[in-house]
Amino acid sequence: MILTNATVATLADDNGFGLIEAGAVVTEGARIEWVGAEADLPGDLANLPRTDLGGRLVTPGLIDCHTHVVFGGNRAAEFEQRLNGASYEEVALAGGGIVSTVRATRAASEAALLASALTRVDALIAEGVTLIEVKSGYGLDLETELKMLRVARAIGAARPVDIRTSFLGAHATPADYQGRADAYIDAVAIPALRAAYAEGLVDAVDGFCEGIAFDTKQIARVFDVSRELGLPVKLHAEQLSNIGGTALAARYGALSADHVEYATEADAKALAASGTVAVLLPGAFYTLRETQAPPVQAFRDRGVPMALATDCNPGSSPLSSLLLTMNMACTLFRMTPLEALLGVTAHAARALGAQDRGRVIAGHRADLAVWDVEGPAELAYRIGFNPLHKRIFGGRI
Repeated sequence: MILTNATVATLADDNGFGLIEAGAVVTEGARIEWVGAEADLPGDLANLPRTDLGGRLVTPGLIDCHTHVVFGGNRAAEFEQRLNGASYEEVALAGGGIVSTVRATRAASEAALLASALTRVDALIAEGVTLIEVKSGYGLDLETELKMLRVARAIGAARPVDIRTSFLGAHATPADYQGRADAYIDAVAIPALRAAYAEGLVDAVDGFCEGIAFDTKQIARVFDVSRELGLPVKLHAEQLSNIGGTALAARYGALSADHVEYATEADAKALAASGTVAVLLPGAFYTLRETQAPPVQAFRDRGVPMALATDCNPGSSPLSSLLLTMNMACTLFRMTPLEALLGVTAHAARALGAQDRGRVIAGHRADLAVWDVEGPAELAYRIGFNPLHKRIFGGRI
């Protein structure tokens, strides 16, 4: 396929949009074969049929690198409680929060979970998303954790989108293990991880390191098993407080540390040294009405790559728009439109270990988005507007 008459935002490096005016993109199968000015098309390609894009913008396909799109029920009632003054921690300690979603997810069939997840996935696909990370973590028992991961894999079979799974058994302590977090790690989380790995359901391992969840020693025990199995790790860290999660993620060479609102200059330095991506989640910041923003300037100063994601989940971020996520990041965190676009393409790919995605360069996978906009900054500028013209997945429109 040859796409011509396009403005191509290659994002070839992190220093700019890498715009090519009057550009062309040549794909061969599922890969990008050539990118450049249309006038420079190699002779052996110049006479092949072309698809004229009418001057539209081409970017990499978007990537949502942190989601919980598989879940049962919803938590609209808790949304109302928080608006009446209850904090996120108070809701969780009263039996709501993650634990309430656990009850609904355990009760739902795989078919029901898939049907509800696809409504959210379809919204993301319609915005040019080509790769989605999906976590478990609403089962908190072996059977339901595996059920969630099977549903996540089924999404990729049901829709033209790539799925990466993260095992999140260390997400919360279920009611029957309250006050016995260490026992839960030993009896449920680690055996479920081993079972999920044996079934081929796990691409990475995640955990929730927070005062209302698990401490660094408990997460480290899960991460030690991940190392044994050869699986990369990620971590929910420093969302509500700083208990050392970011430093732990860096010590294990994690793909990403996510949320990181309470990360420090020292944390930024540690992430830079380990090559770990900071995944910022403005949807949760917005929904929980937080005031402690992540240290974006410290990440910039240290050269820490910043990714963005919806954190789509029923409680703290019921958000299924990556375009709105970009606008939120610019408005709430003062990220630039370039940082926002890199955050949902190249840096999001790095947060998933998908190094062949996120840039429009030869050799990368031909996952592309074609937009009816005048320039790439418009993608982060508009609110509640979807300018997608075409989505190209693996070289196919």
